[in-house]
Amino acid sequence: MHQDPQRYVVFEVDLEREEARRRAEAVAALGPHWDPAAALRDEEAAHDLLYSGLDAKQQEIYDRLVSAGVLPRREPGRAAD
Repeated sequence: MHQDPQRYVVFEVDLEREEARRRAEAVAALGPHWDPAAALRDEEAAHDLLYSGLDAKQQEIYDRLVSAGVLPRREPGRAAD
């Protein structure tokens, strides 16, 4: 079967440019008062609160989940993934 190459149209999308545009739109949607450092501090505080006060069994499960890579290892100065 012979296909006519003139029947096809080249359709290209620059995904790199589209990703940059998408990220710019996401940051713009956050607004001018969004503080990424404060957001990270709040996230760390929420994590600390969530995993504070664990009993011995809960701590054991938490440690196993960290060792298995299910939960991130908590290290000082660690940025969110």
